[in-house]
Amino acid sequence: EMDLVAGALGGHAPVSQLHLGGGSPTFLSNAELSALMAALRRRFRLLPGAELSIEIDPRTVDAARLAHLQTLGFNRLSFGVQDFDPAVQKAVHRVQPAEAVAALMQSARALGFASISIDLIYGLPMQTPASFARTIAQVAELRPDRIAMYAYAHLPQRFKPQRRIVAELLPPAGDKLTMLSGAISALLGAGYDYIGMDHFALPDDPLAVAKRQGLLHRNFQGYSTQPDCDLVGLGVSAISRVGATYAQNAKTLAEYEDALKARALPVQRGLAVTRDDLLRRAVIMALMCQGRVEFESIAAAHLVDMPSYFAAELERLQPLVAQGLVELEPGAIQV
Repeated sequence: EMDLVAGALGGHAPVSQLHLGGGSPTFLSNAELSALMAALRRRFRLLPGAELSIEIDPRTVDAARLAHLQTLGFNRLSFGVQDFDPAVQKAVHRVQPAEAVAALMQSARALGFASISIDLIYGLPMQTPASFARTIAQVAELRPDRIAMYAYAHLPQRFKPQRRIVAELLPPAGDKLTMLSGAISALLGAGYDYIGMDHFALPDDPLAVAKRQGLLHRNFQGYSTQPDCDLVGLGVSAISRVGATYAQNAKTLAEYEDALKARALPVQRGLAVTRDDLLRRAVIMALMCQGRVEFESIAAAHLVDMPSYFAAELERLQPLVAQGLVELEPGAIQV
């Protein structure tokens, strides 16, 4: 797939940001990770100063592995913690003591990684608002540069590992909302900036700086400081955005491999965006990144009158306005 994509992009396309994720890449051996990065470097031009990040399963790494990742060029780490509560970890079959994660983070800092983030999930089996509050407190003590907090979606038909999870142990929706609101309050109190939706960062982190400067962006991987640029996804089910198009790869390994055996890009579906798509994307991006959209800026960029163009949508917002979730001003929407 790298060969086909590199060829389609004209060969050795410049890369300013690379993220290795989609689960836990550290289940690969050091040799496999080395081979993967070498293959990428042969086909793409990783720019000096590029951000290279990788998702880490703390159970699969030690200080020596972290050092190896650094030799491969990775400068940002994302630790998949999910939750520190032992009962929750046992329920999701992912036992990893908080002390072990703390030791790994200390090793990563000693090695000089530029950024360390922690991924959490709320809505897991056996979680309660009280237990998740304890996890949030433990994470805040570790002082990662960034914290991502995702809502758990129970889809056992799609994700085989979830079939081992007992659905009856999942917390009710009301508890999930309490966990989220409590976590936001606790992290703000601990000195983190709320970047938006599911991300938090320390005030001096580039994400927080970009948020204050109005330069924040968001892509399929989450919030980013990178300007609006092409995004290329490699692997099963990966999503790409190049120019005014979107594409998604085959969702099963068999379909993915069949396409590559035929020397075809493993794209399962695509979309060429319309003028309306671009307009709506700009509105959504402003709401996600700034929590606010100014009608004047949208009108200037897309040559539309917002109140007229979105009359039906603005009317549909009225129930959210009544609930205090949205503010409608004469020339703006605030969430």
